[in-house]
Amino acid sequence: MPELPELEIVQDVLERRLVGRRIMDVSLSPKGGPIVVRDLTGQGFRQGLTGRTIESVQRRGKFLLFGLGTETGPKPAGSRGEPALTLAVNPKLTGRLQLSSPAGKKAGPVHVTLHFEAPTEELRYVDQKRMGQLYLTARLASIPTFAEMGPDALEASPQTFRTRLRRFRGEIKGVLSREQFVAGIGNAYADEILWQARLHPYRKVSTLSPEEIDGLHAAMNVTLRESIEKVEAAMGEDIHLKPRDFFAVHMRGGQACPRCGGRISEITAQDRITNFCRSCQPGGLIRGL
Repeated sequence: MPELPELEIVQDVLERRLVGRRIMDVSLSPKGGPIVVRDLTGQGFRQGLTGRTIESVQRRGKFLLFGLGTETGPKPAGSRGEPALTLAVNPKLTGRLQLSSPAGKKAGPVHVTLHFEAPTEELRYVDQKRMGQLYLTARLASIPTFAEMGPDALEASPQTFRTRLRRFRGEIKGVLSREQFVAGIGNAYADEILWQARLHPYRKVSTLSPEEIDGLHAAMNVTLRESIEKVEAAMGEDIHLKPRDFFAVHMRGGQACPRCGGRISEITAQDRITNFCRSCQPGGLIRGL
């Protein structure tokens, strides 16, 4: 799934290229459109978007938030503008956004398209498995789980990180990738952060020392910020790409660890792949691993 580093670059590109532009029309594919869109306004997804101007593009965790102004064009004298809305995009496992000319090759099955003019462009929502959602809402709190998100992973101070971690139990990888703890980290970057911190992914949170917790927070910041730079260099303006060839361990099972040369392990559980180095991320007899 797109995680914080990818979405940070997508947000930057779309903010530069779409803010101030008007949505001329919205297209929904017959099969995928009704599955991925959620109209929380009562006025209709297409109807609520068409004619509105994009005023901002922000990222919150693994959501992209498009702030929408009132409709442009003349209004009757004395009329009041419609309340501002937000288009919230949660790509989840397989969703991506693609900014392209109408004639540009599609990056996959397109379920929602926002049409712009001057210059003529399309913002496409592409999703191989139709797992993501696009919400049109006047209240972000009305989006399921949105209000439950913890602080953004890039904004959590060491003290906030330590304090919040005390509220959670279980294995550190599972906690690190929970939006309720810190927002923005998924399966892939959790592997990378834990490798950077030299922590076994199946260590229980309760077994971490204060020094290890501080080291984990530092590793999170280093990994995410360095990854943002690498993603930006590889992605450029092609926001539908998901460059990850710079990863140290994730999806590199059986290969040599770039730090110690040990063999990278790969474990699949609950449809999620976990990669780590047994040599420099020791875990003892955790789970018999």
